[in-house]
Amino acid sequence: MHVAAQIMESRTAKDRGVDFGNPKIHLHRLNEWKKGVVAKLTGGLGQLAKQRRIRYLQGTAAFSSHRTLEFKQAGGSIKNLSFEHAVIATGSQARTLPGGATIDFVMDSSEALEVKSVPQKLLVIGGGYIGLEIGTVYAALGSSVTLVEMTQGLLPGVDRDLVRVLQKRLEGLFEALLLGTTVKEMKARKNGITIVLEGPDGNRQTRIFERALAAVGRSPRTSGLGLENTGVEMDKRGFIRVDAEQRTSDPSIFAVGDVAGEPMLAHKATHEGRTAAEVIAGRKAAFEPAAIPAVVFTDPEIAWAGLTESEAKSRGIDFAVSRFPWGASGRAATLGRSDGLTKLVVDPRSERILGVGIAGVGAGELIAEGVLAIEMGTNATDIGLSIHPHPTLSETIMEAAEGLHGTATSYFQPRRKPKLR
Repeated sequence: MHVAAQIMESRTAKDRGVDFGNPKIHLHRLNEWKKGVVAKLTGGLGQLAKQRRIRYLQGTAAFSSHRTLEFKQAGGSIKNLSFEHAVIATGSQARTLPGGATIDFVMDSSEALEVKSVPQKLLVIGGGYIGLEIGTVYAALGSSVTLVEMTQGLLPGVDRDLVRVLQKRLEGLFEALLLGTTVKEMKARKNGITIVLEGPDGNRQTRIFERALAAVGRSPRTSGLGLENTGVEMDKRGFIRVDAEQRTSDPSIFAVGDVAGEPMLAHKATHEGRTAAEVIAGRKAAFEPAAIPAVVFTDPEIAWAGLTESEAKSRGIDFAVSRFPWGASGRAATLGRSDGLTKLVVDPRSERILGVGIAGVGAGELIAEGVLAIEMGTNATDIGLSIHPHPTLSETIMEAAEGLHGTATSYFQPRRKPKLR
């Protein structure tokens, strides 16, 4: 995503009088750079494990009882390991389309991230964050990308005003966005794949692509773990049931991360792991966050935390919304990115911050202030009176808060008495 953003930034620089020309993309060097970053991060974890006297074993394991594991090393030798407590952190795996796993030209997200080649025509199946992020990468690298989504909108569950900011840009970046559309048939051909699509009107069309990306979600990785030999229970969707201590229905076994339920995010997993470790160490701890931030690393990014506007409506919660368009931001203007939006969802009586949503470049960096505001019980006045540096995008959060009172410096928004539901 970082490289894709650099490519697109170089293209838009022409508008500011700087022409870099067409970029030359060397896939081998790109992949080597990515592998180097990954190796540095995983190597660092290895060093931390040694420093903290963690014994690391590489292989496969399955529970033989609620206190023992059968462990197979890479060489094939088998050991029986006993434990007082175990933490399951096996993550998730990409879901596959019916019949898609047997077609060579259909990739999942892991394969797509290898970037072995840049297909001339790529079909992305799924309008969630995975499909949008990877589709953006391939479009920047030179693919003609068509995206199909079975629902009527991208990023289901995300507030529509935030999604519109991204969708408008993707309409210029992608070859086509086909909403309300499903894949009915897939058939491999000599140098690609034939896809039959059905639109919202029921009409079908046949298209040919070089490759297709199946980005239809992820499922918890629980098969082959021997959970049937323990007291661990799963819900209807296959997630392991845990309580606030991350303890499963088997008191000696804990679960964290994607396997323990949504949202399936790395930072949520890290905090769950900390909770489990503290409980195992005999401390009182519980995983009870007021807000878990989510970021879609597209261009522009979308980030949100806490209560969304759509969620508040569906739950019948009284709320007020204040929006600050980035067209009124000086910093956004200098970046040539005035297409963004910052919004606050607040309690109409106390003006306590219930949720924050941001669409725009760098939204993933900005959302942390929103998380802190929600966790600390901050109200709009607190944010409005906190001096933010100028000119920065962080000012959009301050001005969104001031907008509730009609006092935003850079944007006229008369104060309105919020209507209670």
